[in-house]
Amino acid sequence: MEPLISAAALAAALDGTTVLDVRYRMGGPPGHGEYAKGHIPGARYVDLDAELAAPPGSRGRHPLPDPAEFAAAMRRAGVGQHRDVVVYDDWNGWAPARAWWLLRWAGHDRVRVLDGGLAAWRAAGGALSTGEPPPGAGDFTASPGSMPVLDADGAAALARRGVLIDARAAERYRGETEPIDPVAGHIPGAVNLPTTAVTRDGGSFVDPAELAHRWEAFGVDPAAAEIGVYCGSGVSAAQDVLALATIGVTAALYPGSWSEWTADPSRPVATGAEPG
Repeated sequence: MEPLISAAALAAALDGTTVLDVRYRMGGPPGHGEYAKGHIPGARYVDLDAELAAPPGSRGRHPLPDPAEFAAAMRRAGVGQHRDVVVYDDWNGWAPARAWWLLRWAGHDRVRVLDGGLAAWRAAGGALSTGEPPPGAGDFTASPGSMPVLDADGAAALARRGVLIDARAAERYRGETEPIDPVAGHIPGAVNLPTTAVTRDGGSFVDPAELAHRWEAFGVDPAAAEIGVYCGSGVSAAQDVLALATIGVTAALYPGSWSEWTADPSRPVATGAEPG
């Protein structure tokens, strides 16, 4: 199944689709308040911090959730084992990419991201609802392992033998600033491909052919045998993984990302514009 769906295609398939609203702002309050003001009809709200991640700790700021707890959250949201799922937000697409990746990792093979998010839905004339559906009664069960995952050692090794992408903003990659984690810089050997390189200003993904050109401009070969992605806490990196999936490339995600990497002071850190 293609990882993206247009607003028009979702409108045509809405009755047979489970829709998840995963609105999220980094550092901001949960998105339920915005969801309550208006959402795609039938959509249920899913909280990234509470349901798409385990509590922060030594494994990073957004470690992978316990599979059983994640599956239970998805069942409450109405996710069925064989029913189509579409996820969206109203920001930059990071949270939907995380939800897409988690569901794929946990074994769901019929999940897509609404390209352009809520803005695309509204631009296409889609209606909004303020009514909140009751908890769902989905039958989803998690079978982790359907998407490749990296730990810290695996990320370091991949940076040496393949392509490890740092999806954060360029100034964070270079080590010029670090607003969240305790150390600035990047994993030695990683190349920088910010998430802004894979989306347009409106939040929709650029076409696959253009994506390939953009990756090449950043020194990323999408035909490389092994590709992995990390970011600050494993959320925005999923957007680069999703972008690669649009051209049929399966990349590994390092869920702990920079927040886990820097929790161990013995791990090396590179700075500057070069991989190091």
